[in-house]
Amino acid sequence: MVPPPPSPTSSMAQYTQQFLSSVLSQRGPSSLPYSEDVKWLIRQHLLSLSEAYPSLQPKTATFTHNDGRSVNLLQSEGTVPMVFQNVTYNIPVVIWLMETYPRHPPLVFVNPTRDMVIKRQHPFVNPSGLVSIPYLQNWVYPSSNLVDLARNLGNYFGSDPPLYSQRRPNPNPNPNPNPSPSPSPSFNASGSSGSVSSGSIRPAIPPRTYPPSPYVSDSGRIPSPAPPQRFGSGSFEDPSLVYKRNAINKLVENVHSDVARLRKTREAEMEGMFSAQAVLRQREEELSIGLRQMQDEKADLEQQLQMVLMNTDVLEGWVRENEGKLGGDLSNISPDDAIVPSDSLSKQMLDCTASDLAIEDVVYALDKAVQEGSIPFDLYLRNVRLLSREQFFHRATSVKVRAIQMQAQVTSMASRAPPSPYGV
Repeated sequence: MVPPPPSPTSSMAQYTQQFLSSVLSQRGPSSLPYSEDVKWLIRQHLLSLSEAYPSLQPKTATFTHNDGRSVNLLQSEGTVPMVFQNVTYNIPVVIWLMETYPRHPPLVFVNPTRDMVIKRQHPFVNPSGLVSIPYLQNWVYPSSNLVDLARNLGNYFGSDPPLYSQRRPNPNPNPNPNPSPSPSPSFNASGSSGSVSSGSIRPAIPPRTYPPSPYVSDSGRIPSPAPPQRFGSGSFEDPSLVYKRNAINKLVENVHSDVARLRKTREAEMEGMFSAQAVLRQREEELSIGLRQMQDEKADLEQQLQMVLMNTDVLEGWVRENEGKLGGDLSNISPDDAIVPSDSLSKQMLDCTASDLAIEDVVYALDKAVQEGSIPFDLYLRNVRLLSREQFFHRATSVKVRAIQMQAQVTSMASRAPPSPYGV
């Protein structure tokens, strides 16, 4: 899917903005597989790239992974300028924004035309056209961007061009000093680890024309790179320059490997610190909960201590108040004289309760005796029947005395109540 050509009254920048806003805001099965939190950053990267390099315009196309999966992704296809021997040329490239972009670097491929071939044993471009420069290897989110990537591509390509023209035999033996200009070669977005389906890249719309590229010379061919040093030939490359370039490349590789190893080590240390931080936070929560529980328990214990102290003061006061009534001789105190009922009903209630409990103890003793065979069973039944009858009378008397005491207490409270102001 490519953005339709702009109207005469609209600019290419506005057109690109509308196209990116449309494809990045789609939902459902046709939506692009990018995270929602980075779609705005992807839009800004592509807009900045199209402003800095007008030939690199965004579009959507189908990318096929090595495992056969096909996915609709954004790409920028065009040319990147480079300066080689003080002449500016344009290198055709395709920049694919993968599903994990911008947290991971994009895929960059050189896109040679029909009369171009990829230079063999290029330090940054493999035979399939995949580009691997230090900027891609050291991609850092969110500071890395497409404009800096294109600038680095131009710098590295200028130091060692990845493409050169191939001479093909002229099928027409009749030389023509003024040949008619041939049509522009078509770009091919395949020939890499990922392939692009032509139907999704080239829809049935008029093709967009690019400005003339200085990539080819007046003769229609790109200048070939300097030939390598060959023994026995007339031209040799300076050995000091070769040694210097090899030393610099080796030093750069060592630095990159050291940086990558250091980065992995630091990432592992950070992961360990994050894990320790999570454990410490969990322990902090557990300690906070335990501290709150201990504080609540301390408050409850302090409240119970206050109650115990109050009861102790009450008991000590009662002891001091009743200590003089015993005559000072505490060794000859009779249990019956320790508690004296305040009235006859209380005395009767005390006697009935004591008799009830005493009968309960006697019945328990009879149960044990009959189990051990100390008394005959008929004697046990006769005594239990008599004791149960007597216990019933004591309990009935206790109930009646309690009812009379309750009535007397209610009458006493009513007599002590203040008179009502309404005279009721």
